Amino acid sequence: MDVTDGLEVPQETLDAEIKSFFESAPPLKNGDDISEKLKEFIGRNSLPSGNGSARRVVCVTSGGTTVPLERRCVRYIDNFSSGHRGAASTEYFIKAGYAVIFLHRRGTCQPHCRSLPEDPLLECFEVTDEPNIRVRQSDSEAVKRAITEHHAAVAEGLLLKLPFTTIFEYLQMLQMIAISMRSLGAPAMFYLAAAVSDFYVPWRSMVEHKIQSASGPLDMRLVQVPKMLSVLRKDWAPMAFCISFKLETDKKILLEKADMALKKYKMHMVVANELLSRKEEVVVVTTNDKLSVHRDKTHVGNDVENPLIRLIVERHSAYLENPNL
Repeated sequence: MDVTDGLEVPQETLDAEIKSFFESAPPLKNGDDISEKLKEFIGRNSLPSGNGSARRVVCVTSGGTTVPLERRCVRYIDNFSSGHRGAASTEYFIKAGYAVIFLHRRGTCQPHCRSLPEDPLLECFEVTDEPNIRVRQSDSEAVKRAITEHHAAVAEGLLLKLPFTTIFEYLQMLQMIAISMRSLGAPAMFYLAAAVSDFYVPWRSMVEHKIQSASGPLDMRLVQVPKMLSVLRKDWAPMAFCISFKLETDKKILLEKADMALKKYKMHMVVANELLSRKEEVVVVTTNDKLSVHRDKTHVGNDVENPLIRLIVERHSAYLENPNL
């Protein structure tokens, strides 16, 4: 979750801003359905796993949020994110034995689909002489693997996919997930890789219909999105292991801002990304360390998320041994 750094906001002011945001946000259209899915998923995965201990559950957030400019939205401000990191990380968390709540932007990268062509529905299939449609030979292994891994994760109850589009949907759903996961305690984790808008147009001040260009230049006031990381750590899921992300285009200030976010929001880890090198290297900032994690270039298809998730799983294991550290 990318946040804006600035002057410290008094807790009373922050609480009021958060309350105002949720009270004025449009209600989720499928809130009851989401609540039922969360209850079932968390209930199933809160039972002891095969080794007798509670299964670990991680909420992976992925993709960017939009900021609508009209209630009947035609125009919006978007946040850059393909969702690749969240999708790849979800796969590695499942392989590590975690159950994953994948809170993702509609239309972004999905777990188990990263090796497929960009337009898999049309490009993965071909028409034969019979005439039948079959998977193209060059893509058959990738398609088979994607389908097998996805269905296995869903069948075993290890993957729950929840889509969002707007900043309003994202934060309401994150709150629902966090409060639902609170009962899990230390085995719960938040891996907040989504690119979250720093500014938005409050719903109550938003025009209903499409803004008319004939009205001349557009003058619109954007309000800062309340800093939800601190309330997630303090109130929503206080025992959960929390990882946030910091993306900057200027690597000179990246580690400084990541360190500020670690202390300000009491994160357990902050993953620092520099825009141009984010697919090759990240720096994991903790209270005691700054650890560089690199993609293994010696193996085709390897990505930086593989060693990153291994490191995070190790640190989560240590946290479970002593949550007070």
